[in-house]
Amino acid sequence: MIYWELFKAFFKIGLFAIGGGYATLPLIENECVNVHNWLTLAEFNDLITISQMTPGPIAINSASFVGTVLAGPFGAFVATIACILPACIILSILAYFYFKYRDLHYIRYILNGLRPMVLSLIAVAGIRILSSALLGQSDILAGGKINYVHLVAFCLSFLLLRKYKKDPIIVIFFSGVVGAVAYLFSSYV
Repeated sequence: MIYWELFKAFFKIGLFAIGGGYATLPLIENECVNVHNWLTLAEFNDLITISQMTPGPIAINSASFVGTVLAGPFGAFVATIACILPACIILSILAYFYFKYRDLHYIRYILNGLRPMVLSLIAVAGIRILSSALLGQSDILAGGKINYVHLVAFCLSFLLLRKYKKDPIIVIFFSGVVGAVAYLFSSYV
């Protein structure tokens, strides 16, 4: 039954979603693209784009999107609840123990030890998304033909955001216009 599959997949994502939204991207990709084949890699990239443009956390937006596509509004509800439930349970337990034992040095050591793992998850997600956008595949080491329009849009967006400190909304709009023009130009050629 699709609802049970959605619940299990997004409960697992929620259970191991340590480090926030970007750190969950490899988990979401694995469950939705590799394990269940609910989405293609291109659809997953579209999902990430949509999740970034809509308010709310990436994992919850992804759960809602995948649930809606697969099983309608109730599927979105099931997937979203499954994604949130582990965090509610774990946070309640951790809050109890944190307030009871917060003065122990071991708690600080554990939290400091988790930081590099979270950083590596975010880096892997970023590299996969960049590779998929520029090469059309998530494995950067497999080679592939570079999409130069995407590369130019990426470089210009990066430059506008980092060096010139432009508003991200303007950069998103600019990137959308570049993508639309490139698509229209490629369809006429």
